[in-house]
Amino acid sequence: MIRKVICGAGVLGTSMFAATAALAQDAAEAVAPVAAEAAPAVANPGNNAWMMTSTILVLLMILPGLALFYGGLTRSKNMLSTMTQIGGAATLAMLIWVMWGYSMAFGPETSDGLIGNFVSSGSLFLSSVSTESTAATFSDEVISEYVFVSFQMTFAAITAALVLGATVERMKFSAVMLFTAIWLTIVYFPIAHMVWAGGGYLFKLGALDFAGGTVVHINAGVSALVLAMILGKRKGYPTEPMPPHSLVMTMIGTGLLWVGWFGFNAGSELEADGTAGLAMINTFVATAAGALAWMLMERLAGHKGSALGFCSGVIAGLVAVTPAAGNSGPFGAIVLGIIASIVAYYAVSKLKAKLGYDDALDVFGIHGIAGIVGAIGTGIVYQPMFGGPGDGSTAMGEQVIIQITAVVIAIVWAAIGTAIVAYIVKAAIGLRVTPEIEQEGLDIGEHGERAYN
Repeated sequence: MIRKVICGAGVLGTSMFAATAALAQDAAEAVAPVAAEAAPAVANPGNNAWMMTSTILVLLMILPGLALFYGGLTRSKNMLSTMTQIGGAATLAMLIWVMWGYSMAFGPETSDGLIGNFVSSGSLFLSSVSTESTAATFSDEVISEYVFVSFQMTFAAITAALVLGATVERMKFSAVMLFTAIWLTIVYFPIAHMVWAGGGYLFKLGALDFAGGTVVHINAGVSALVLAMILGKRKGYPTEPMPPHSLVMTMIGTGLLWVGWFGFNAGSELEADGTAGLAMINTFVATAAGALAWMLMERLAGHKGSALGFCSGVIAGLVAVTPAAGNSGPFGAIVLGIIASIVAYYAVSKLKAKLGYDDALDVFGIHGIAGIVGAIGTGIVYQPMFGGPGDGSTAMGEQVIIQITAVVIAIVWAAIGTAIVAYIVKAAIGLRVTPEIEQEGLDIGEHGERAYN
């Protein structure tokens, strides 16, 4: 019926149709710029998928990666308590992140004043985030803001969990949870904002931290040292032997951490592009260099190359390359991994004994020290003369000064903030378990269960 009417209209009908089509085309062309300007940004599906994958990889780093890594290094009577503390702190961090953490670190900037250098405000309980809202990447592409929220949430969770490696076998579970809630609020969220948010002080200063050398590793390492010193040494340390009860568990955890770290480092580009590929290969080679360098140091010291040394070197290399993952060429990453591993080896084997602190699982010795080496070294390996991706607009000396400034601010903020939190928790509910529970083991004393029959 319709075809007959159209054909019967003859020339007149055809002309009217053509005129109508022309008018519609003109109208569309006139409206197009306005429509394009008003149209909401749409998340790039490929980048979105990569960032969802990266987020899950970072979760793998926490559970089971870090839990197995730390758990294997403790005595068997504290295996489950160590894993439970990590799980408890990480899950609490996730809830706090969506309640007020994301708002403080990456929320809408409401002020360009002094406070805006350290925290943002607004968007409590993700009130400004929806399925249509997006987060900008380093190019014109965008990803879903929910994906960005989730990705950054895993960073907050693993940083809180990392701190606990220094205090295992003697800190109460209730104290762990209260400490985590306050510490995230006054230490982690402000440092994350300063380094990564557009209005942050260190971001505006030009500090380079691709995936968390200052935000995660220096922050966690320094906080761990301060908390361990306030908490006090383990009963019997250092006169009684306290060897790892399962290096097999630790080796499995190391492997899971390395795999997950690709989400940590390559994911921090926020896009599946060439820079993510650079971060990927750097995460391979810096880690390999760190592992072999640590074992070589053991041999030079007259010891056998050990599985524990291999695992320690892997972590040192991973930590060192984190701020430089997309800010270095592969050769620079290898050098960073080697230097950081050597310096961390001396911090663990010499400095720790000389100063007498009980950082049970060497969070400061590896994460803190290798993080400092990596963060400062990024200012060097970033330069094009060393194969880095920098454009040469900032002189190497100037960039290194900026990096040192960022490191110093992170150390001071973490140390003072952690001390404040630790004394608040100590006054409120106490930090340590009783001597009887410590002797028996926290698995039974704190959780009423054993890892092994």
